[in-house]
Amino acid sequence: MLRNSVTKSWKLSPAQRASVELELRRRRRLAPRYVLLPHQVPPDGDWLRWILLAGRGGGKTFANAHYVDTYARANPGHRIAIIAPTLGDARKTCVEGVTGILSFNRNVKFNRSWGELHWPNGAQGTLFGAHTPDDAERLRGPQHHLVWFEEMAAARQLDDCWTNMRLGLRLGDRPRVIISTTPKPRTLLKHLLEDPGTVVTRATTQDNPYLHESVRSELYRLYEGTRIGRQELGAEILDDNPDALWTRDEIEDARVMRAPELSRIVVSVDPSATSGGNECGITVQGIGADGQGYLLDDVSLQGAPHAWAREAVTAYHKWKADRLVAETNQGGEMVRQTIASIDPSVSYRGVHASRGKLTRAEPISSFYQQQRIHHVGCFPELEDEMCSWQPGGESPNRLDAMVHGFTELMISKRMVEITVV
Repeated sequence: MLRNSVTKSWKLSPAQRASVELELRRRRRLAPRYVLLPHQVPPDGDWLRWILLAGRGGGKTFANAHYVDTYARANPGHRIAIIAPTLGDARKTCVEGVTGILSFNRNVKFNRSWGELHWPNGAQGTLFGAHTPDDAERLRGPQHHLVWFEEMAAARQLDDCWTNMRLGLRLGDRPRVIISTTPKPRTLLKHLLEDPGTVVTRATTQDNPYLHESVRSELYRLYEGTRIGRQELGAEILDDNPDALWTRDEIEDARVMRAPELSRIVVSVDPSATSGGNECGITVQGIGADGQGYLLDDVSLQGAPHAWAREAVTAYHKWKADRLVAETNQGGEMVRQTIASIDPSVSYRGVHASRGKLTRAEPISSFYQQQRIHHVGCFPELEDEMCSWQPGGESPNRLDAMVHGFTELMISKRMVEITVV
């Protein structure tokens, strides 16, 4: 019988943490390996899903990699799926990372080309991404005894990947899913947390004594008391910012899985001047014959100007865009020159926004409220910015790019003060 959903929350006092750290140092002298902390110990009972909901650096990957390796050793021939936001994440974090599976068991053979793990007893693991529709389709056929979903809340194709994975989780008499994630208010995650077949363990960044004290102190100095700190360090699932211009319900109600034939497509860029600066927002928008707007892609990245320019030009050709629009408030002529150095044939428009971000964003927000703009699929990072940004706060780059794109497509130039360069 399924046990009711259970939440275990481990909060260590300073005295308890000091005691744990002392014990860990003693154990390290006896064995060079990490030992499981209380929140990393798998739950007892006949559960279907174990969700380890923890802050950054809370030891989520270590706990689930340890579980997978222990399970594989005890179950010869079993089939295991390892899903991460991208296939590269699955490889670099879940398998080859500092606390990945290979750190526990060097006898596991890893075929990087095929994305497969082979234990000496015949147990086998297969890596999957959750970023593109093709990633979701890869999960359609395989069957598994166990699934590990790493950073589930960050998966772009979460719903389709979950559905295909769940239909293939049918081997053995008790197939299970283990989930390790920093929380985000994804609808599926919230439903799973309330499901009676789920056991939930919660931990914060503070609860991992392996994290160096100077690192932990700096993270809390920077983010304690902020919304991002509550989510990324405190592992809280936060609903929409009441002062934000967008809500998740508005986005969800207008979401579609396929766009109609589009009359125009633009790639919009909110540039970053340096590789170590803010992320460069790069989004793709289209408009249909019915006048409805469609968000098609978000390929934002952090990188040097040449890197983000190449990504923007790649998106321009991939989507057969009519124009590439870039804000020139930061970078000026450099933006145009960088784009042209990649491909001088790109139809480029630079815009210098002379009015505040709130003034530019409000008309686009009203289109969302009227369900005149639709997201084609899910874009978690952008949607997080939209539903958490408070006007007057630090400017979010993905959101800025999206606003420029839909302004180009849906708003008469007489309505906004921008200078075309």
